[in-house]
Amino acid sequence: MLAPLFRSEAQALLLSELLLPGEEMSMTDLAERAGLPYPTVHREVARLLDAGLLVDRRVGRTRLISGNADSPLLAPTREILLTVTGPVVLLQEALDDIDGIERAFLFGSFAARAKGEPGPPPNDIDLMVIGSPDVRAVYRVCREVSESVGRIVNPTIMSPEEAAEQTGFLEEVRAAPVIEIRGGAGAPAADAGPAEDR
Repeated sequence: MLAPLFRSEAQALLLSELLLPGEEMSMTDLAERAGLPYPTVHREVARLLDAGLLVDRRVGRTRLISGNADSPLLAPTREILLTVTGPVVLLQEALDDIDGIERAFLFGSFAARAKGEPGPPPNDIDLMVIGSPDVRAVYRVCREVSESVGRIVNPTIMSPEEAAEQTGFLEEVRAAPVIEIRGGAGAPAADAGPAEDR
């Protein structure tokens, strides 16, 4: 899903982490947030700095990276990212503020396409939330993210006991690709980079 638009999935992930929240981030924080090895982030950031899409500055020994507001590519790149990777980044950020969530993940056609399974483009985004969160808060987040990414986010909220049941629906979800949003197996550990770039 990402390959036709970006040089690599790693590039799309790190651009999403930087451009969608619009934050300035250290290289180490960027690697951790994107779930990518530090050397990969260092290499991709160098390419994007050379292309003028990102800028960096130093604060003491810390190198901070952000989107280049003067680049004519910044706004269109951000719009593409909102559709392609935005649901993951925006949901991670928004669901972090809701207590009672033990696990949250995307499933269905959006997750399948993002994991490389062939098929038609997804029309909506299926979100599974396991725990005992404030249901209204989850639905509010889903509405807000839907408006940002241009696709409806459909939440399914279950208690841990309900999620452990052996139903046809849950067996289908367990057998298909998912994208972890919160809890679950977690992202791969990022390699530590040189101290001056952290």
